[in-house]
Amino acid sequence: MTAEASRSRIELPADPRHPLRTIAVRLLVAIGLIAFVALLTYVGRDGYVDPADERISLLDAFYYSTVSITTTGYGDVRPETDSARLVTTVLVTPARVLFLILLVGTTLEVLAERTRATYRLSRWRRKLNDHVIICGFGTKGRAAATTLLAHGVGPEQIVAVDERPAARAEATAMGLAAVAGSAATQQTLREAGIEHASHVVVALNRDDAAVLATLTARELNPGAHVIAAVREDENAHLLHESGADSVIPSSSAAGRLLGLATTAPHTTEVLEDLISVGSGLDIVERPVSDDEVGPLDDLSPHTPVLAVIRDGEVLRFDDALAGELRPGDSVVVVVGR
Repeated sequence: MTAEASRSRIELPADPRHPLRTIAVRLLVAIGLIAFVALLTYVGRDGYVDPADERISLLDAFYYSTVSITTTGYGDVRPETDSARLVTTVLVTPARVLFLILLVGTTLEVLAERTRATYRLSRWRRKLNDHVIICGFGTKGRAAATTLLAHGVGPEQIVAVDERPAARAEATAMGLAAVAGSAATQQTLREAGIEHASHVVVALNRDDAAVLATLTARELNPGAHVIAAVREDENAHLLHESGADSVIPSSSAAGRLLGLATTAPHTTEVLEDLISVGSGLDIVERPVSDDEVGPLDDLSPHTPVLAVIRDGEVLRFDDALAGELRPGDSVVVVVGR
C-alpha cells in the first residue's frame, strides 16, 4: 500500500478551522462588501453619471459596485462630483482592497488545505505514543472510550479502529482519531500505531474476529496490555491463549446482572452506579502511598478496599497476604465522585 493510500485510511477529528466554513464566511463578507458599495452608490446617485442613462437605478448601483469591487472598471458608471469621488476614495477603495484580500486568501486556503492535512497527520503520528487502541467502535467500544475520557485519558491518546464509516464518524465527533479497516489485519493496526501503544481494547462483535485481532496485536506489540471482550464464556480461554491479558465475558456478565436484579434489585443499583462513570461511586486502582504502608485495616475504615495488587497478582481484601500493605503495592478502592 502506498503512503498516500495509507493516509486516506486515517481520519482525524474535525479541524475547528474547517476550510468550507471559512470560505462560507468569506463569501458572506464579499457579498456584504458588494451590497455596502451599492448602497453608498445609490444613496449618492446624484453624484454619479451613466452615459447610457440619465439616472442611476438600484440595478446600476449594484452593477457599479460589482465592476468596481472586482477591479474590472468598465468606466460607464463613474463618480462625477467631488463628494462622490471622496466616497469612492475613502470607502469604496478600501472595500475593493478587502475584497481582493478575501479572494486571494480563499484561493490560498484551498490550495494549502492538502498541505495542512498532511501536516496534521504528520504531527499526530509524532505525538502518538503510549496510547490506547480500541478495536471496534460499537456499543462496547464507545463505552470504553467514554470511561477512558472520564478517567483523564486525553482524546488524542485514543485511536478507534472500525470498518464502518458511521462508527468512525462517532469516534471523530468525540475528538478521537479513527482508522478505517479490519482490526485483524497488520496494516490497519500499524496505521493505528500498534508498535507504540500501551493498551489494546478488543471490543468486536464476533469472538472469532476478537481472537484474530488479539493474535495480531500481540504479535505486533508483545508488551502491550490487551483487554478483550468475549460474547460466549466458552471462547474466553481462546482469547487468553491468543495473548489477551484480561478477558471480559460481556454476555454472561449482562446475564448475571439481569438475574441479580430479580433477587436483589438494590444491589444492582449499586453495581450500576459503580459501572457509570463521572458521578456517584467509582472503582479506581491507585498506588499505595508511603504513609499507607502497614496494616490494611488502617486504610479500610476510611477507604473501602476491594483488592490489593502485588507484583502483578490480584489479592482480594480478605486474602491473608493482603493484610499488610507493602511499598510498591496498588489498591483497588471505591471512591465517591
